[in-house]
Amino acid sequence: MKTHQVQQKTERRISAALRLVFVAALLLGQIALAFFLSTELRQRAAIIYTVLELAAFGYAVRIYNRTDGASYKFGWIFLVLTVPVVGLILYFLWNGDRQQKRLDLKKLPMPEEPEAQQAAHRIQMEKLRRKFPQWERLSVYLSRQGYLLYGDTETTYLPTGEAFLQDMLEKLEQAEHFIFLEFFIIAQGQIWDRMEEIFRRKAAEGVEVKILFDDFGSMMRLPAEQIEALRESGVEVQIFNPVHHYVNRLYFNYRDHRKIVCIDGSTAYTGGANVADEYANLTVRFGYWKDCGIRLDGPGAWGLTREFLHMWQRNGGQLMQERDYYRPHDHREAAGFCQPFVDGPDNNPISTAEDVFLHLINNARRSVHITTPYLAIDEPMRQALCSAGDSGVDVRLLLPGIPDHKFAYLAAQSHYGELLVHRVKIYIYEPGLLHGKTVLSDGEAAFVGSVNMDYRSFQLHFECGTVLYGVPAIEGLAEDIQRITDCSRRVTYQEWKSRPWYRKLLSTLLRLFEMWM
Repeated sequence: MKTHQVQQKTERRISAALRLVFVAALLLGQIALAFFLSTELRQRAAIIYTVLELAAFGYAVRIYNRTDGASYKFGWIFLVLTVPVVGLILYFLWNGDRQQKRLDLKKLPMPEEPEAQQAAHRIQMEKLRRKFPQWERLSVYLSRQGYLLYGDTETTYLPTGEAFLQDMLEKLEQAEHFIFLEFFIIAQGQIWDRMEEIFRRKAAEGVEVKILFDDFGSMMRLPAEQIEALRESGVEVQIFNPVHHYVNRLYFNYRDHRKIVCIDGSTAYTGGANVADEYANLTVRFGYWKDCGIRLDGPGAWGLTREFLHMWQRNGGQLMQERDYYRPHDHREAAGFCQPFVDGPDNNPISTAEDVFLHLINNARRSVHITTPYLAIDEPMRQALCSAGDSGVDVRLLLPGIPDHKFAYLAAQSHYGELLVHRVKIYIYEPGLLHGKTVLSDGEAAFVGSVNMDYRSFQLHFECGTVLYGVPAIEGLAEDIQRITDCSRRVTYQEWKSRPWYRKLLSTLLRLFEMWM
């Protein structure tokens, strides 16, 4: 067992650097090939180059005819045509079609909801149609994707990572039947130490505890020996898409970026924070780390619980009870509606998360305010934002002042000009990293979840969130966005245009590769 743990840990560390080393080797290989052809095979160099360029052109045409977004297609086309050896090999290894076939997830359909649940859903849909006709189309869209609408669910907006994680810890202490966690990052530290102690104690009390985390996100932050110790204490642990499985395959684009916590069926959380100290500002990395989350109490909690159970089973896990055991069994009364949903690369070319954002933007009449740590958008999203701005809607993008990924931050700036010209307001959160992922439309409908406004979230990652309609938590979100705006700096078009030439050039070049950032 000890030898296996050491081997697994070593493989995970090797895998972290493998892609960078591999790409660097390919680039050096292309340079070496060019030198070799120009010196040793001068007579045949033109023929070999012609064959390479024809192959690159053929693949470029193939990429262009795909149904993916323009940014994705042109990024690959640029790479394939400019450095054909590197581009063709990387496309062969990492393009979405090949990776999706290799992802180690069972093809398990989501079980149909009982007729009683479907009847309740239809009743809630009719109530929403009468009370919020503006958002009927969005609710119908999600319904047709398989996501039920829930009423009588208490919603609590948690405006910081500290509040999100502290509230979660308090609810975990109250668990009596089961605890489910699904996160992108779980890291050693004060937050994890408290959670781990709760999980061990609850498992000893007979509470069913299941943890699913992404291997790439938690790599080198959660030791293998801790995972084994948890398992030995009765906690079920699964690792999503283990990196060490792919040391020799060189692909792991698809990651589980979801943040889901389910407790006893009646309570569920989602949001932007992971299980790590920086999200609660117990350690400082990028100024103040501003995150947020939402708690659902009541029927709506099932919308996240059922998605966790589905992913758990697709990842090879077993359920200890029948599915109905995990449903909410308490009755409460609350205003408004919620509609939890998930998204992932297995939905492509449909992007549920991106479509939700587009609905919230396109149907806004007065205002749409968006917080996101990253901005890497394709033409439909750009058009929606610009059209809303030109239509008199108060469109605001709130972005971090201290980024955690500088290249992505610079690439995002290449979008500012067009957006500003079309009256989209851009605010930079000066205290630090704005990491929350929210959309607030007309102060009436909202999204809170794990989805960033970038290509990775819309196309590559497994994501989650909930749409809210007319719930009290929306007031809390609106107040939070106002607080963010108050300590942010508004970007002007003149400021953006007067950037140093080298920054403009770098932003433009990085935009070609923003799909990989």
